[in-house]
Amino acid sequence: MRHLEYPGRSPVAAPNGMASTSHPLSTQAAVTILQDGGNALDAAIAACAVQCVVEPESTGIGGDCFCLYAPAGCDDIIAFNGSGRAPMALSSDRLLEQGISRIERQSPHAVTIPGAVDAWTQLNRDHGRMDLNRLLAPAIAYARDGYPVTQRVARDFAGAFEWLDADARTVFARDGGPVPLGARHAQPALAATLERIGRAGRAGFYEGPVADEIIAKLRALGGFHTNEDFAAAIGEYVDPVSILFRDHTVWQCPPNGQGVIALMLLNIMTGMAPDDGNPITPERLHLEIEAGRLAYRDRGLVLADPAQADVPVREMIDPAYCDSLRRQITPDARLDPLPPSRLPRHSSTVYITVVDRDRNACSFINSLYDNFGSGIMAPESGVMLHNRGQGFVVDADHPNGVAPGKRPLHTLIPGMVTRDGRVTMSYGVMGGEYQAFGHMQFLTRHFDYRMDVQMAQDLPRFFPNPFSDFVEVEAPIPDDVRDALRHIGHDIRPAGKPIGGSQAISIDWDTGLLTAGSDPRKDGCAMGY
Repeated sequence: MRHLEYPGRSPVAAPNGMASTSHPLSTQAAVTILQDGGNALDAAIAACAVQCVVEPESTGIGGDCFCLYAPAGCDDIIAFNGSGRAPMALSSDRLLEQGISRIERQSPHAVTIPGAVDAWTQLNRDHGRMDLNRLLAPAIAYARDGYPVTQRVARDFAGAFEWLDADARTVFARDGGPVPLGARHAQPALAATLERIGRAGRAGFYEGPVADEIIAKLRALGGFHTNEDFAAAIGEYVDPVSILFRDHTVWQCPPNGQGVIALMLLNIMTGMAPDDGNPITPERLHLEIEAGRLAYRDRGLVLADPAQADVPVREMIDPAYCDSLRRQITPDARLDPLPPSRLPRHSSTVYITVVDRDRNACSFINSLYDNFGSGIMAPESGVMLHNRGQGFVVDADHPNGVAPGKRPLHTLIPGMVTRDGRVTMSYGVMGGEYQAFGHMQFLTRHFDYRMDVQMAQDLPRFFPNPFSDFVEVEAPIPDDVRDALRHIGHDIRPAGKPIGGSQAISIDWDTGLLTAGSDPRKDGCAMGY
């Protein structure tokens, strides 16, 4: 239990249904759907659609989606991969012929075919109770009539404004700068597109004027996108992957997402005992940093689309392999350089969790990747387009090299925890590359340090940047801890912004109660009834 005389949040508890998201209007929409008879998946879609409007820098219908869903009374976890594929005319060789060796953020090649709307429609058709048009109604109203720009959203608007193209600036600019904190902001073009999707379902996005406009915009910029690519953009149900951690089973979507890296990290941490009840010590931070560096090294080498590359998932989460990684970590020095990987070689958001009265549980994540994604907007439809194609490597021989119809390495990873065949927690972490590391941090703080689902999210974070090899640390981490880490070789730098975000709902099957937390780094909250 937290010290009630200090600032902080208490976990939210409720007996019937619960939702936790990164925006209050999104959480409220989800709870309303639950109270009106919708199930957890219905509520998650409604909440996500609202976030596509009120957190447009973080997510949108021009992005991708992953989902873990646990129907009540069912032992199986359902996993859905709604990530987009590269256009069929795009390849590493074609880019190299044009002198492109790296996909830049504002490039049309950073835009794979968006997968979110197809994911919503398939999941709604197969597991929902309510009509899609009903689920999109709250989002349509906020887009048409306006919504308040909240603190974290305003910060993100200001930080990413420079990336917006001219069409996007007409929507997100006011008086020459980004729409400010406290303003009422509307997106009428997006409202009309959401209405079209509500009426026509998948066809409202992947066929007709919306698809035609997106394709025309991207091709004018040099992209290779076609109507055939949009027609073929169909997500798929996949087999989730899991490991045993502290007598619980932790579930993740398989590659091309990085959930397997979260499982690797948990396997490494299995053999590391907690430090006197305090996870913010130099010794503990050093162990987690080194585990992260080793796991993300492997991510960069082998993680790719398993439909076009042989990803060694079994070897990656093998306890023996993870034990070997743990043994490489020394307690008093940074590994420099990192030892080579032993893995076989083959030729870097918004998160929502909902549990309903029947104890259906949904772990749902939807994203544009960077804030405002590629910065490219299709203005007549109001669709911001993501930049997931930056997850590719421009190298035909690399497992994650760009290829026709291929999905890039993806950061999105919803999480779920079960015990004795029943879901005990639905959770997720936002923050691009941080997500896999964040899953490890959240679960170890919850299980190893006995923190409740709110406290485990409140604690200060750090992250070993896999691209620059320095460690980002949040402001509350004490100076003496930073100095001790520098002394053993770590390059410690202040985080440029709050690291990630998260939500979680735990289920107590003995009392029948739900307990939820929501990350203070975002504007959101948990609510139940």
